Amino acid sequence: MPSLTEIYPPFGLQITAGPLELRGIGEAEVLALLALAQGGIHDPSWTPFAFPWTDAPDDELPLNYLQWWWQSMATFRRNSWNLDLAVLWEGEVVGVQGVATRDFLVTRTGETGSWLGAAHQGKGIGTAMRRAFCAFLFDHLEFSEITSAAFADNAASRGVSRKVGYRENGVLRQVRRGEMVESIRLVLAPADFVRGPEITVVGAGPARKLIGLD
Repeated sequence: MPSLTEIYPPFGLQITAGPLELRGIGEAEVLALLALAQGGIHDPSWTPFAFPWTDAPDDELPLNYLQWWWQSMATFRRNSWNLDLAVLWEGEVVGVQGVATRDFLVTRTGETGSWLGAAHQGKGIGTAMRRAFCAFLFDHLEFSEITSAAFADNAASRGVSRKVGYRENGVLRQVRRGEMVESIRLVLAPADFVRGPEITVVGAGPARKLIGLD
């Protein structure tokens, strides 16, 4: 009988760079992430998310979060997949870093997204985790470009993108909490990538096979 990691290789992914670790989200990680989300990610008067999932009532958020986790695995296909990893800093779960792709084997692109618990923001962790993750995508999963987006009023996210080397790539009008807001589109090319410390990766081979590279 194969192990869960053999069946779903993202469980076995581990990317490390100094005190930073990105790893597959298992039961322990998802419960730690849920506790972080319940403790707060942003000021409730505002949201950085196009889909305002943190607006859910306290009694609904736990199931909603579990359903997101399960859905990510249940809908993983080579022509449409999301890869979300738990972020740990000095051994403590502090947030999530992920990428969403469509038709990856043709386009070789995907959009990054992330969040950190409020207590862990403003410490350079956001930049470190994006750099490590983008290095993994470029060097181990053969991405040709990486995109991202942030609302015009999300200065912190856009600041991280600048430090990593993303360039602005247009503006998209979106709806947030029933109101129009501008979303700044961003794109990162390998030549523009501002790398961080060297990463160590475990589990890249099975992940490559899962998405159709090997």
